[in-house]
Amino acid sequence: MGANNTRLSPRQKMINLMYIVLTAMLALNVSSDVLDGFTQVHEGLNRSNSNYGQRNDAVYGELESLAEQNPGKATAWLDKAKEVRAYTSGLYNYVDTLKKAIVAEADGEDGEVDNIVNRDDLESAAVVMLAPGNNRGAQLRTRLDEYRDFVTAFIPDTVKRSNIADALSTSSVTRRGTLTPQSWEEARFDQQPVVAAVTLLAKLQSDILYAEGEALNSLLSQVDAGDVRVNELSAYVLPQSRLVMRGSKYSANIVLAAVDTTQRPTVYIEGRKLDDAHGLYEVPTGSTGDFTYKGWLEVPNPDGTTTRRDFTSTYTVIEPMATVSATMMNVLYAGIDNPVSISVPGVAMSDISATMSNGSLTRKGDQWVARPGQVGSDATVTVTANMDGRPIQMAQTKFRVRKLPDPTPFIAFKDASGNVDHYRGGKPFKKSLLLESSGLEAAIDDGLLDTPFTVESFETVFFDSSGNAMPEVSDGARFSQRQKQQFQRLGRGKRFYISRIRAKGPDGLTRDLSPMEVIVN
Repeated sequence: MGANNTRLSPRQKMINLMYIVLTAMLALNVSSDVLDGFTQVHEGLNRSNSNYGQRNDAVYGELESLAEQNPGKATAWLDKAKEVRAYTSGLYNYVDTLKKAIVAEADGEDGEVDNIVNRDDLESAAVVMLAPGNNRGAQLRTRLDEYRDFVTAFIPDTVKRSNIADALSTSSVTRRGTLTPQSWEEARFDQQPVVAAVTLLAKLQSDILYAEGEALNSLLSQVDAGDVRVNELSAYVLPQSRLVMRGSKYSANIVLAAVDTTQRPTVYIEGRKLDDAHGLYEVPTGSTGDFTYKGWLEVPNPDGTTTRRDFTSTYTVIEPMATVSATMMNVLYAGIDNPVSISVPGVAMSDISATMSNGSLTRKGDQWVARPGQVGSDATVTVTANMDGRPIQMAQTKFRVRKLPDPTPFIAFKDASGNVDHYRGGKPFKKSLLLESSGLEAAIDDGLLDTPFTVESFETVFFDSSGNAMPEVSDGARFSQRQKQQFQRLGRGKRFYISRIRAKGPDGLTRDLSPMEVIVN
């Protein structure tokens, strides 16, 4: 067994043997059969690389899953795996660019790595990889050396580390019959047909993915390497909730710390064996109050004896309840959408439904919108929750329905900063701003309702030098031409009144608003 551990993997021996045989044949004669052989090896390596990539993705995905389940335990190893993946991806893609560059040198810019035309071209590989001033072969050798040192540091197994070091070795090569060693890049890319050089680079990519896989597996194995064996067992009761509503079920998982899934403990509640093999305990709740139950776990030992662990737990049953509140106040206003918050403690929003009398109630996401009907009649909101597969009424809440209050008329203008502001009268107002204004608006903008109204008509009342009133009628919500002419004649400190303001609200009601005094500054 010890001798087998020091050998190369079957995959590595197969790839090396094929490459040696094909290289030897190539030295004798670059025939089409030899070129076809390299093409087949290249296609096989591409399939192998795809499989290696999928395998490595699966190992990395398992590390991600472990880090999500137990961040404190696995996150550090996942971070190292990210470094390995990033380094591997960078080198793998760099080798891809070299393959494309060699094919482009042989077949032109439109050349395809998987469909090489000039497969027997003996110069393109050397031009790309060995040309002076742009020796990409030396650059590749340097990057391989750095990657080999980086990735083997994550592999504690000496045999695997040695195999990867051999696979990614960039040592000089002394050919048979020669005394002077050649550099790694010269031995592999000088006088090599394009298809052979591309196949060599594909094999190199395969070795890179193989090294990445061994590093990722080593990191995955380290996740549990630091675990300490337990020497004390304790029973735990894990209720889904200690607060239970009447009519629903109390549910709890009763488990033993460090449970062996091949040999689960036997659970007893109040002297009776629990039928659920996973320790799920459920009991109907018919009345409110605090409840306590006791029991024990029995765990078989290897010597045939059993270990008993006692436990005690409590839970509370409460009456059904719900929280219903009007976001805007304790009343609902007729004719508009009133935001309403509805929630039931311990129940998901998707399991809650609600209806309302004297109007409609509509769900919008996790919020509700109430639109009451008749003013003066109460609107009752009824909340129902789906508990254990059946609907349970949780609460009923009444709201008073009122008519919208009257809005406040104003003249909209822009301040020095360009922000829209409202002039409501009773204080000086710049004549320039008055002349720029288009008309009169009205709204409930108290920060609570924020409801716009539509101004239908109004009058402006000016006074001549004799004190005679001169009313002018608006053009709907806009200042009429005659009103604007009157504005032009106003001097500093003069004032006029806007009266007979009629505005229509979203409830469809038209109302008369209080007049406002405008003082020209």
